[in-house]
Amino acid sequence: MDFDKEVDARGLTCPLPILRLKKALAEMSAGQVVRVLTTDHASIKDIEAFTHQTGHELASREEVLDSTFEFFVRHK
Repeated sequence: MDFDKEVDARGLTCPLPILRLKKALAEMSAGQVVRVLTTDHASIKDIEAFTHQTGHELASREEVLDSTFEFFVRHK
C-alpha cells in the first residue's frame, strides 16, 4: 500500500506508538495514509481503539518479519 508518512515505533511501548501516530496524523491532510511499524503487541488493540475513537480508517494491519506489526491508517 502506498503511504505518505511513516512512523517507526519499533522498540517503543504504550503509549508512545499512539502518541507518535497522533502527531503524524495532525500534520497530514484528509485521505493521506501513514504507515506505522511497532513491536509492542499492545499496539494492536491500541491502534484499533484509537482509529475507532477518532474516526480515522485502519486500512490494513498485519504482522511482518521479526514480530513487527505494520499498520496503515488513513486520515479522516
